[in-house]
Order: sequence, then structure tokens, then C-alpha cells
Amino acid sequence: MTISFDLAGKVALVTGANTGIGQAIAVALAEAGADVALAGRSEPAETLARLAATGRRTLDLRVDLSSTAPIEGLVEQVLAAFGRIDVLVNNAGIIRRADLLDFSEADWDAVLDTNLKVLFFLSQAVARGMVARGSGKIVNIASLLSFQGGIRVPSYAAAKSGVAGVTRAMANELAAKGVQVNAIAPGYIATNNTAALQSDETRSRQILERIPAGRWGRPEDIAGTAVFLASPAADYVTGQILAVDGGWMAR
Repeated sequence: MTISFDLAGKVALVTGANTGIGQAIAVALAEAGADVALAGRSEPAETLARLAATGRRTLDLRVDLSSTAPIEGLVEQVLAAFGRIDVLVNNAGIIRRADLLDFSEADWDAVLDTNLKVLFFLSQAVARGMVARGSGKIVNIASLLSFQGGIRVPSYAAAKSGVAGVTRAMANELAAKGVQVNAIAPGYIATNNTAALQSDETRSRQILERIPAGRWGRPEDIAGTAVFLASPAADYVTGQILAVDGGWMAR
């Protein structure tokens, strides 16, 4: 093929790769040839074991991304180990659920800080090196709630709508500098975060009835899209919010 999905020689930084979507993306990037740095609050033992099987270099960093405080140190550690960051995947995120009339300011701030503020300023810090080299890929993890309002998750809907907006804003400024910025909006994916929905027989049935593909997504469904957006095959793709949802948004 003349179009390359090969990431050999590239360095990727993935946040929140302990399980689920982040784990699948980190492993897929390594399988495509990238060396991978992981950043998160807990040790990603299973992810590291799967990465070891790929033979790629890895770096595991304990970082609490609930605030911008550790960003400078995080980037410096990755650069010290690998010398560059070619791909940034902003996957780390949290969710808080409560009725609209009872939703607290603390839960609002926690979600907006982690899911949007940190995402922007980490992207800014990494993009400086990308711009200096004239190349780079930033892949944000958005959500179906980047398009919809959801129920009982106002701060999450606000943050993920913000992710879509800031993805486009970053793409507008960085495209001419050789850096592409896109987002993936996962549909209903079978992970730890959706365990309660999967176990709710009524809610799970309602969800499946809405998905044309007739099944929950798997983390690997998102991983392949991330590899595409991180690869030379996507050099002319930027500012896009790509729904990977089994057809949910088309319904």
C-alpha cells in the first residue's frame, strides 16, 4: 500500500491507559510500531504486560491529571526518556452523575478540570514540540455527548462538547504547522465505565435497540481508529469528531 499506517520510530503519549479504551489504544499504537508512554493515577499492570509483548519501548508515569499542575513535569519526563512526542492521545477522563437540580459545583469543576482544562493545556504543552518539528498528531477522546445532552451528566456533556470545540480550534491553528488534531467520539463501549449500564437488563436492551450494528462496541473498535488518526494515512484529516458508535448517531 502507498498509504502508511506504520508508526515505527514514533513516540506516543497516552493518558488514562489502565483499562478499556485507553489500554486498547496504547497496545494498538505499539503494535503499529510506536514506543508508548503511559500517564495515569494507578499502575497499568495489564497494559504494561500487553505492551511488553509488542517489543516496543514503554514508559509508565504516575500522574494525577485532575489539575494542570503536573503537566510540565510529565512532558519533561517523556522527552527525557524518548526525546520527542509524535502522538498525544488525551483519553483520561471522569464522570459524575446526579439530577440537574442537585448537581454540585464540586462535581462540575472536577469533570471540567480533568476532561477539558487538562486536555487543552497538555495538548498545548506537547504541541510546542510538534510545531517546532513541523509534524504531530493529537487525538482527543470525545463522546456521543459531544453531540447530545445526555441525562444526569451535565458537566460531562459540557466537557465533551468542549472537547469537540477545542479540537476544532486547535486544528485551525495547528494545521498549517504540520500538526493534525482530531477527536474520536466512542459510542456505547463495553468497559468498566459502562458496567452498570450493561448489567441493567432494561437499559442495555434499550441501548442495543438503538444501535444499528446490534452490539456494544469493544475497546478495539476505538483503537483502530486511533491508529488511523495517528498515522500518515490521516495527514489530511484534521478538525474532525469521528463517531465510532455502530451507527448510533445515524439512527
